[in-house]
Amino acid sequence: MLSLASVGLKPAQDKQVELDTKKKILGAVMDISSIEEPNELLALYDKKVKSLVVDYNGAVVTTDTKGNTIVAEKVNIQKNYRFAPEDRLYPVFKFMNEKDSSKVEAYVFPMFGSGLWDWISGYLAVGNDLNTILGVAFDHKQETPGLGARITSDVVQKRFEGKEIYNEKNELVSVKMVKGEGNANLTSHEVDGMSGATLTGKGVNEMMVNYLTCYQGYIKKVKASRSSVAVN
Repeated sequence: MLSLASVGLKPAQDKQVELDTKKKILGAVMDISSIEEPNELLALYDKKVKSLVVDYNGAVVTTDTKGNTIVAEKVNIQKNYRFAPEDRLYPVFKFMNEKDSSKVEAYVFPMFGSGLWDWISGYLAVGNDLNTILGVAFDHKQETPGLGARITSDVVQKRFEGKEIYNEKNELVSVKMVKGEGNANLTSHEVDGMSGATLTGKGVNEMMVNYLTCYQGYIKKVKASRSSVAVN
């Protein structure tokens, strides 16, 4: 009976996972708080987002070793995390311009790491410049309520908006959540931390720099292709 129930519920569970994933991707780029109808959100996603999968070197990957088509939305970031960085698949979600569907407004990169008690994950959106953060959407399995769990709050996540992942020398430095809150003179690569949740903040920092490093191959290819077009 349990087996039959599991099989019967799987389509609904898969639909919910799909909805949650697409909601986080969109939420990293735009305000979707007013969208309550799931089908409306899924339609918006289909209209605005194009996806692909790349490897560590930034090359597009379309099929697995058995020849099956790889779908970005179905890549399990948590399972991929168990592999060496060079052996993982990296989904990329491109948020397209409303008036010109050939132009990319934002790139959304999924990431995964360890918090204080268990895993943390996130979707980081950068602008067309592949440098300026437009938004983030963090999640966690188990962090302390009111402390580390605050990484999912709008207040904390909005701190990342407008920050930059590359410095003036075009070196990847990511964005660091510093210790404590109310810090003065933060740089374009720093955000306020969370009082009482230093270890969770450290986990977020490590997750971001680790995955942005893994996406560098793709970022460099996109920038190089733009330079080539500009020259030609």
